[in-house]
Amino acid sequence: MLTPPVTPKQPTERTHHGDTVVDDYEWLRAKEDPAVLAHLHEENAYTKARTEKLGLLQEQIFEEIKNRTQETDLSVPRREGEWWYYTRTVEGSQYGIHCRAPISSPADWTPPVLEGDASVLPGEQILLDDNAEAAEQEFYSLGSFDVSTDGSTLLYATDLEGDERYTIRLRSLAPDAAGDEFGDVIPNTSSGALFDPSGRYLFYATVDDAWRPDTIWRHEIGTPQSADVSVFHEPDERFWIGVGLTRSRQYLVIEAGSNVTTEIHLLPASDPTGEFSVVWPRVDGVEYDVEHAIVNGHDRLLIVHNDGAVNFELVSVAASDPQGERRMLLPHDPAVRLESVDAFRDFVSVEYRRDGLPRVAVARIPDATHDDALHELGWDEPLFAVGTGSNPEWNQPTLRLGYTSFVTPSTVYDYVVATGERRLLKQQPVLGHYDASLFEQRREWATAADGTRIPISLVYRRDLVTPGEPAPTLLYGYGSYEHSIDPGFGIPRLSLLDRGMIFAVAHVRGGGEMGRLWYEHGKKLHKRNTFTDFVDAAKHLIEAGYTSPSQLVAQGGSAGGLLMGAVANIAPKYFSGILAEVPFVDPLTSILDPSLPLTVIEWDEWGNPLDDEEVYHYMKSYSPVENVHQVHYPRILAVTSLNDTRVLYVEPAKWVARLREVGADALLKVEMAAGHGGVSGRYSAWRERAFAYAWVIDAAGAHPSGE
Repeated sequence: MLTPPVTPKQPTERTHHGDTVVDDYEWLRAKEDPAVLAHLHEENAYTKARTEKLGLLQEQIFEEIKNRTQETDLSVPRREGEWWYYTRTVEGSQYGIHCRAPISSPADWTPPVLEGDASVLPGEQILLDDNAEAAEQEFYSLGSFDVSTDGSTLLYATDLEGDERYTIRLRSLAPDAAGDEFGDVIPNTSSGALFDPSGRYLFYATVDDAWRPDTIWRHEIGTPQSADVSVFHEPDERFWIGVGLTRSRQYLVIEAGSNVTTEIHLLPASDPTGEFSVVWPRVDGVEYDVEHAIVNGHDRLLIVHNDGAVNFELVSVAASDPQGERRMLLPHDPAVRLESVDAFRDFVSVEYRRDGLPRVAVARIPDATHDDALHELGWDEPLFAVGTGSNPEWNQPTLRLGYTSFVTPSTVYDYVVATGERRLLKQQPVLGHYDASLFEQRREWATAADGTRIPISLVYRRDLVTPGEPAPTLLYGYGSYEHSIDPGFGIPRLSLLDRGMIFAVAHVRGGGEMGRLWYEHGKKLHKRNTFTDFVDAAKHLIEAGYTSPSQLVAQGGSAGGLLMGAVANIAPKYFSGILAEVPFVDPLTSILDPSLPLTVIEWDEWGNPLDDEEVYHYMKSYSPVENVHQVHYPRILAVTSLNDTRVLYVEPAKWVARLREVGADALLKVEMAAGHGGVSGRYSAWRERAFAYAWVIDAAGAHPSGE
């Protein structure tokens, strides 16, 4: 029998609020220590040996994903200026190729498609081949990508480590110098750099020692980085900042935001060296977004905000006096969570949530011939996800939409605002005779101990699963940051469903599915609701006959990994396995240390245990690492990345060591060249998903061949 690695104990103490904690495994935080690296390699070797029996199944799942995927493919082109921009993939290549093709005329709003056996669009120009940039690199990520308004220059920024620090470069797209690199090279930036409309300047963000974007810089092309000008600095460690440009291209935008507070600054784009001015000064707990619109020739700012409106409302203010009169456009509705507004020359679109699902509505900009009534776009399926896609042009007559469900592959539409026509542009190909009619998606409701009804979304094959007869099930959960887990299609998931498994999502409190209060009731001193909601969802599926404790595997990542760790401690008897990906399982240690990446920002989500004794003890009561105890745990697989800056590898490494102290069957898999999102490259990502799903199938007791 294989013996797991023994993690040496090197006790360290921390004391807060009179409470002293001995941490035997804090030494694992020393990322560069040869002993730490040796231990992580030993963990990987043990996990590889323990899962060797699943090698054939892993390969089968990988081939299933690969064979169902159209490897040579083309995204739906989006128009920007005089070009159609798109990304295409080529069979055998890990990454995408970013391209453009010219429009046929100013009135051309119909995206081009490949004709016959053609593999490229007429007039195609390759802007950036990620495969060439990633050559001989273990990791590659593109963090910024922008083209100057005149179409002559490309800005791109890459990360080759996984630490989310990007190097900006510029490349000529002019016909007589295409591909030539500029001398401008700017390292250690955050993502999201962009040109100003003149193309003379670019704006970018840099991060502080805690990996927080804290400064916006203006760079004049052709000048050294040492001459760059800091145009905005955010000293408050709770706030992240970013820079953007309104769709009208009339304003540069700097947004500073914490988890619960926003402050936005604008600068007329015609004056890129001018001073930014604040829209609304920050007020703790007030969040808002700004969109520029032109109504009857007047510049207006459309603002979605929660000032006295917990589910947000939409108002309009004069761009020249944003702190003046607020005109109500969409008042607060306790049943509707208003999320965003997008303004165009002739119409606006609004995104919101109702009954646990996302919605999109459109209204014409009012004039003598059109009213401003909102028209919601309807959909036929009981569960779905819909949202606006890439819509960069101010004067476009259509609205690009993305639609999906558990059974409908990702679908792209153009909605023609003038006529209401919905044009199907593309549906994600699923090779191998995919038949959506074989699958059932439905919603169940669990009842929490406090009477709250918790939605659960399920999908399974009708011919392989009979409700009332327990089946192997994978139950996914997240439940933090008001992030909603909406129904969506996934090719890899078919490998589970074809083996008779049910896939389910527990929409627990802390997420945003049911409105803003759903989030508020699952954070800070209400965080336990997230964990107990998930357990109640699992119990409901068991009691309703969908599954049984010996067939139920739980899955969650990042903050959802905290959910996994908490559930393992409070209700291990309901699960046969737990898959925790980049799991935040040592939250108290992290949130107590302001020098760590993201810590201060996170206080708005979890509370500040440094200064608040009640928060300290509350967090300690659910911290997975600190609450491991003598109980029979289900099988556990923790997957992490060495270069993750959001959830450090040390957290799952400690957790697995603690679990083994009490005899738990816990495995740790560490990606040694990856970040928070895991490995880069689509084939590598498919192999990692195949590894995880093979483990899930085994833990759930599903038949490897689906028989």
